[in-house]
Amino acid sequence: MKADRSDELPPYFRIDPDQAARALGAPMETNGFASIAAACAEGRDDLAGRGLQENGRRSLRLFSTWEITRYLIPVAQGHFRRVLKQNPALPQGRSETEGGAKWFTLDEVLRLRAHFAAEGSKTKNYRPYRPEGLPAKIMAVANFKGGVGKTSTAAHLAMSAALDGYRVLVIDLDSQGSMTSIFGGKVDDEWQTIFPLFARHYGSHLRIENQRRLDRGDPPLPFDDTLAEAMEIRAPDLVQATHWPNIDLIGAQLNLYWAEFQVPVWRMQSRGWKLWETLSDTLASDGILDSYDLVILDTPPALGYLTINGLAAADILLVPLGASFLEFDSTGRFFDMLHTTFNSIEEGENLAARALGREAIYFKWDAVRAVLTRYDGTQQAELAALMQAYLGTTLSPHRQGFTALIGQAGEQVQGIYEADYRDFNRETYARGRETFDATWAAVKSLVIGAWRRDELAALTAEEA
Repeated sequence: MKADRSDELPPYFRIDPDQAARALGAPMETNGFASIAAACAEGRDDLAGRGLQENGRRSLRLFSTWEITRYLIPVAQGHFRRVLKQNPALPQGRSETEGGAKWFTLDEVLRLRAHFAAEGSKTKNYRPYRPEGLPAKIMAVANFKGGVGKTSTAAHLAMSAALDGYRVLVIDLDSQGSMTSIFGGKVDDEWQTIFPLFARHYGSHLRIENQRRLDRGDPPLPFDDTLAEAMEIRAPDLVQATHWPNIDLIGAQLNLYWAEFQVPVWRMQSRGWKLWETLSDTLASDGILDSYDLVILDTPPALGYLTINGLAAADILLVPLGASFLEFDSTGRFFDMLHTTFNSIEEGENLAARALGREAIYFKWDAVRAVLTRYDGTQQAELAALMQAYLGTTLSPHRQGFTALIGQAGEQVQGIYEADYRDFNRETYARGRETFDATWAAVKSLVIGAWRRDELAALTAEEA
């Protein structure tokens, strides 16, 4: 008699139809989605609440003397303490125990950095490079494949830049609102997103177009209440402070997706509206580019109208991807779609420009880089090297590794830089943030290089 070997078979051979039917549950109706969504909302609020104060707002942790002198202000700890002692008007920090380490808010760190920049050694860069008289740099983080670390990369770059001393505005273009959640934003409806900027930009165009129509004796196009209300809204009206003193936010929520349907309707009504210029025009005209150093755009994982606007406005485009065949293949298709989309806009606009004797338009970016995220050097080195060989300088040589710190910080609903190193072994913390520090260094080099090129071009123009 042969032994029963059914337990040795793979599990998909051992499914009993009656048990499967009982486990299936009742059929799902449309209203069932509402119950699932409500459960997710309750869980999301519970998770997001883990980092909240009693007043319901998120707060940024404190920074120790060790952390400040190692990562934020390039001075020795002993010198740092002497400067504080000699300048009692400066923030002195607070100790959790008598004689214990001193801890400072980021606001206080920024004040201390300003003091060292004014009074300290002129050979050290206490403040990051920022040419006067030039606008902020706009950085878009985009890829139409989900799960590549797009929002996480954008958020950590914003935090890195803020710790470095830059003033940062984060704009969430994704109706899923993940970036908004990371920074504790509260967005009630689409009127607190960038949607009214699209409506205002179209409304401004429509007023000019309708005057031309009236001059020709043609009836005007509809100018509804939505457009009239949007004409009173400016970008600073949409900006909300975050728990980071030098990071502000224009948030997103589900209703923002309506823009993907409304924008093409407006475009069909008036083909002369240059919808892809909405963000670049409004951010410049509303003073955003003078109020901040960096504007970071988190785009949806699709090449829709919001993404196209973000890419058209960007000076620097970052494309995160993993070291896998599918992500490499998908990213190649993404770049192909970028070429097709922007080439189509240029051809259409320049055909009309030539007919009217106007100057042709061409899109241009200071830098475009692909960035490897969630990199595991023990398993992905060969594929990463192959990707580097094909992409060349387009693929940043820095590879953002995945460490235990990333997973632990994620469980606590925090960015790496928001995590208190005392929750980890100090060296584990140092190794964990090292990969994000290196990512910022690679990106900061692009920003500084672009500014410097602009600065030199302006000097050359003045001399001419």
